[in-house]
Amino acid sequence: MVTIGITGGIGCGKSAVLRYLRENYSCVILETDALAKEMEEPAGPLYRPVLSLLQERCSASEAEDLVLADRRIDTHKMAQMIFADPGLLEQINALIHPAVIAEVQERIQKAREAEDGPEFFFVESALLIESRLGDILDDLWYIYCPEEIRRQRLKANRGYSDDKIDSIIAAQRSEEDFRRACTHVIDNGGTREETARSVDAVISAVRSSL
Repeated sequence: MVTIGITGGIGCGKSAVLRYLRENYSCVILETDALAKEMEEPAGPLYRPVLSLLQERCSASEAEDLVLADRRIDTHKMAQMIFADPGLLEQINALIHPAVIAEVQERIQKAREAEDGPEFFFVESALLIESRLGDILDDLWYIYCPEEIRRQRLKANRGYSDDKIDSIIAAQRSEEDFRRACTHVIDNGGTREETARSVDAVISAVRSSL
């Protein structure tokens, strides 16, 4: 089983690439954003540490408002606090990243031990490089798409303004950084068929290198 990290900037179309992989290859796909949210659920291992850290930054009444009726953390309020306090983001990441990496490692191990395990185990993460998650994987893929197309997608699909897109792109790694850190590049700037051919070509390269 080959473990592969998938990353790229906002609007590059990672979801479309993951969908093609899921439909055409024997694989497990793990998306770290969804995994982190799962681990922050009331029964998850990150729930109490994250909530405690947030509550330390609040008054008693504000701390109570952080928890919804179903005991989940109010992610909207959490996002507001992080936006207002960059230091808090660093502390949150220091909790989440190691826990997510440990969980990814555990799930990879279980997949390896399965009798009919997959050929590939894909881990998608926008912060694959920053979190050091890529260090535990065999291969890293960068999903590339020209910025102009990414902007068009974000406006059409998410209704983002130019200012919002500017701020998000400015906060993410540059194309040069992604290319330097990753082993392979998937070009997702054209048609679905062209993206599929790009994925198939990289899969063939990975298989031939084994």
